[in-house]
Amino acid sequence: MVQAQTSKSAKPPPPQAPGDGSRYTFKPTLVGSARQFELRDDGLWWSASGKSSLWPYNKIAAVRLSYRPVSMQSRRFRADIENTLGERVTLYSTTWHTLALMSPQDDDYRAFMVALHRRLAEAKPDVVLVSGINPKVHVAGMCLVGLVGIALAGLMIRGLMVGQFTAVLFLAAFAALFGWQIGGFLKRNAPGRYTLDPLPSDLLP
Repeated sequence: MVQAQTSKSAKPPPPQAPGDGSRYTFKPTLVGSARQFELRDDGLWWSASGKSSLWPYNKIAAVRLSYRPVSMQSRRFRADIENTLGERVTLYSTTWHTLALMSPQDDDYRAFMVALHRRLAEAKPDVVLVSGINPKVHVAGMCLVGLVGIALAGLMIRGLMVGQFTAVLFLAAFAALFGWQIGGFLKRNAPGRYTLDPLPSDLLP
């Protein structure tokens, strides 16, 4: 979600060759227009939901990178960029096309993130770089995984004791799938800090 004020002085970007990492466009939902971002010499320009603004690089306070899969796209990444006024814009590595089609934009998203961090290294080397999800959410997720694991282990032991081997196999398969999906999500999104170089490979396509 974009949480920022409109800047009257910000103008739409001029046409530019794609693939150089200086521009990124995506649709976060089926409804509404695409969100546009451009790395200009004087700052980060963005346009979303009828609003646009230009943030000088030295006014960007923090960047958070995270891994946010959804049912239709298991490889989806997110970046939250916040300025010194507390305003925030969000980018995703996927874009909506139709009701049944959400496609990845791995190369363009990664190129834009790398180029953005390169600009920040030059203009704002003390920018706060955060990786993963909120620590409280991460701890809650770890507790949930632990509780589910204990419950499944108890059920499997009981199943073995009464000879319900088919049920035990089903529970083991469910535990493996649950651990792979939720465990992988929590591992990638472990809260922490990262540096301008290198960027965290687990949080980029």
